Amino acid sequence: MGCARLASRRLRLTAVLAAAALLVLAAGPALANVPLTRVSRDTFTNTTSQHQTEVEPDTFAFGSTIVSAFQVGRFFDGGGSAIGFATSTNGGATWTNGFLPGITKFFGSGTFDRASDPAVAFDAQDNVWMISSLALSEAGGVHGAAVVTSRSTNGGLTWGNPVTTATGTNLDKNWIACDTTATSPFFGNCYTQYDDTANGNRMKMRRSTNGGLSWGAALNTGDAASGLGGQPVVRPNGTVIVPFQSSSGQIRSFRSIDGGVSWRATVLVSSIQTHTVAGGLRTSPLPSAEIDSAGTVYVVWQDCRFRSGCAANDIVMSKSTSETTWGPVTRVPIDATSSVVDHFIPGIGVDRNTAGGSARIGLTYHFYPNRSCTAATCQLAVGFISSTNGGASWSPATQLAGPMTLSWLANTSQGRMVGDYISTSVLPGGRAWPTIAVANTPSGTTFDEAMYVPTNGLSISGGARQALTGPVLAPSGTGHLTAPGAGSPRRAR
Repeated sequence: MGCARLASRRLRLTAVLAAAALLVLAAGPALANVPLTRVSRDTFTNTTSQHQTEVEPDTFAFGSTIVSAFQVGRFFDGGGSAIGFATSTNGGATWTNGFLPGITKFFGSGTFDRASDPAVAFDAQDNVWMISSLALSEAGGVHGAAVVTSRSTNGGLTWGNPVTTATGTNLDKNWIACDTTATSPFFGNCYTQYDDTANGNRMKMRRSTNGGLSWGAALNTGDAASGLGGQPVVRPNGTVIVPFQSSSGQIRSFRSIDGGVSWRATVLVSSIQTHTVAGGLRTSPLPSAEIDSAGTVYVVWQDCRFRSGCAANDIVMSKSTSETTWGPVTRVPIDATSSVVDHFIPGIGVDRNTAGGSARIGLTYHFYPNRSCTAATCQLAVGFISSTNGGASWSPATQLAGPMTLSWLANTSQGRMVGDYISTSVLPGGRAWPTIAVANTPSGTTFDEAMYVPTNGLSISGGARQALTGPVLAPSGTGHLTAPGAGSPRRAR
């Protein structure tokens, strides 16, 4: 009888603890007082674009240096007046900012009308920082006329005029990465990906072997794949892996095992199921990719498969250790699947000195506390969550910024905008550093949307929130993405 009562009490206690855990998850990110530091603002005054607006940041860290880049002075129908940068050479303690010269006519005697899609890389062999940008022309309609690479030889503090990486009639969504492993047979090679919208969103790759001074011929994947938003990462053995959003409504990847001389056919990472984000906010399930010291590739995107009826997006993740196969899709447990929170536009960072079951991960993302909102009522926020065991379990989530009213954000032909992508950089053994667009109440017709970082960075901590592999609740076909190239190509610039 006593044993029965004890068992009954244990069952009741277990139920209470489980309910409490669900309540904690359902509560969503803690409204922590995270101090932010503004690292840049739009100082342009041309009347053709929206001021003061800064959107779409990327970051990269190597050693104690962090470099971020972003669009400045957003145009409604594509691109910005310039590409801005913000650099810290002391682990985030202080920042230097400015604009990349020689790209647009608005700064440094450039020849192009606009610029977009900045991405940052570091060539450790040549000690060169690089920012890849999409240069836009207005002649005959706004289009991506070139991919250009800006170089810095003094730690990202000043930048030279850009090198032309690729030209075309309608290019889009470039990205850049370099091989930073000294023991790799291709140490110092750098790789730029972009898609050729004029030719069915064909995925293109080019490489540089001389610190970005010149770039080789454009190459297709082995199966001439089409898509958008490829993010190359380089394994310690020199293999380059490029996850991307395919035109078939999937996340796929392809690789090179010969230092970018050739590229293999694509393989499946996962299908995509997405919930349409309310309020007309500009989002899409572009992947964010990172790599650890053992060569495990991590890719995240927004996806609704874990929500019944595809009612909201979660941030999901898949990993690859084999170069050709990918593991199951797991749900990052930011809150409960029963919550009304919608999550989107993620940026993942991994401590490259860690690996596998000890990999330190930081994940920044955007969210609506309540998915059922309108353009007038939606409240946009930025959150952060971390893991110390390769994503098996996660810390409680923390709110970094917001709420922001959508009318405070730069307006574009595809909706209000903070960026098609963001990223997070994790210092070796140290803190995570995302650069995020934070908007405040406009002053009349002048916006107040600028780039900020967490003043002290963000701690990478573990937690008991287990990543989920199921059940998958969205009905088959619900929310399935029609990706670029399927029907009318989506131009992301």
